[in-house]
Amino acid sequence: MTPTLDFWFEFASSYSYPAAMRIAPLASARSVNVRWRPFLLGPIFKAQGWDNSPFNLYPAKGRYMWRDLQRICAALSLPFVQPAVFPQNALLAARVAMVGLAQDWGEDFCRAVYTVEFGQGRNIGEPQCIAAVLQSIGQAAEAVMQQAQSDAIKTALRAQTEEARRLGIFGAPSFVTADGELFWGNDRLEAALEWAKR
Repeated sequence: MTPTLDFWFEFASSYSYPAAMRIAPLASARSVNVRWRPFLLGPIFKAQGWDNSPFNLYPAKGRYMWRDLQRICAALSLPFVQPAVFPQNALLAARVAMVGLAQDWGEDFCRAVYTVEFGQGRNIGEPQCIAAVLQSIGQAAEAVMQQAQSDAIKTALRAQTEEARRLGIFGAPSFVTADGELFWGNDRLEAALEWAKR
């Protein structure tokens, strides 16, 4: 059986950007199948008593994070522009990702969203931004966004967020192996892949 790894990510998460751009080739090289699992950090943070990103709640941590992300992106030759708004409203993007990941364009959509958000500094909370991303990957934006607002997709995303909470996920990116081992952070991606294929 091909080993699997669940990749839990939030579009508002800064460190999920490099993870999303790195995971496919690294997993392919190790013959690990990755399942992309979008979820929302807001309800999970709220359960921990936070009403904002910890990078905003603790300014010194936030300043470090932006400099660290800048270094990571430079090392990976990824574009980086710090968004004016952080964290961004990722609800629509997550719902659209749920639609795309059930088809064959979801991963391309996810990478494109991260590129416009952290590579170009655009606001993914604006519907016209998500529509432009969909068009850039050859999808009919209006039809997809309508499907993303369906009760079925809304329910599926809520269920997925609840599953993340049940698994003990407290931040993004997180990686969960088939035996339930949890790894947190972009810098734990390689370790998660190695554990998955053991």
